[in-house]
Amino acid sequence: MDLRLLVDLPAGLDYNEWLASHTMALFDHVNLVYGSVSEFCTQSSCPDMTGPGQRTYLWFDEKGKRTKVAAPQYIDYVMTFIQKTISDESIFPTKYANEFPSSFESIVRKIVRLLFHVVAHLYAVHFKEVVMLGLHAHLNLTFAHLMALHHRFSLIEAKETDVLKDLEVALKLTDEALTNELANNNDKVTDVLGDSSNTAHLSEDNVCTDNK
Repeated sequence: MDLRLLVDLPAGLDYNEWLASHTMALFDHVNLVYGSVSEFCTQSSCPDMTGPGQRTYLWFDEKGKRTKVAAPQYIDYVMTFIQKTISDESIFPTKYANEFPSSFESIVRKIVRLLFHVVAHLYAVHFKEVVMLGLHAHLNLTFAHLMALHHRFSLIEAKETDVLKDLEVALKLTDEALTNELANNNDKVTDVLGDSSNTAHLSEDNVCTDNK
């Protein structure tokens, strides 16, 4: 399976409709994988929302204040925000004749960026549990799907995705031939994630914040 074909916009299909379908699918898969390991992600084990290379993700509260919160709280905010957004008929219309808002693409960009943060946390902190539960291939495929969508439509800034650049290389997601060789590269993923020297150099700015 060529993931580029999976995300390539079919002729005649509405762009926003295409983004909506992939966004909802990614949300379901990320939510499923995280939900399976959530018991290992606690206030004490994950006091900060971190990714590879000591990257820390901060949340904006309702007053617009930048706040550092524990990973389970951050991810709960993410999942609650996304669920509320995709259930909003005025943003993700499901009824005939209802149109997508003019801001829809920017909303999708935020959702995909937040899902990337959750995936980054899973790889950086909970990959051992993911492997233990036999979900590493599912996580790898979800990451591949997310990155393929991003590369096709330029949804996330490079400064965000750089923290998992080594993983992209290990999974051959940056090659011209983007295929389903993911299963054959699980050992490489473990090597990349197990060696902190592979991730520590990825970003000079290790704090990311989320726009309101």
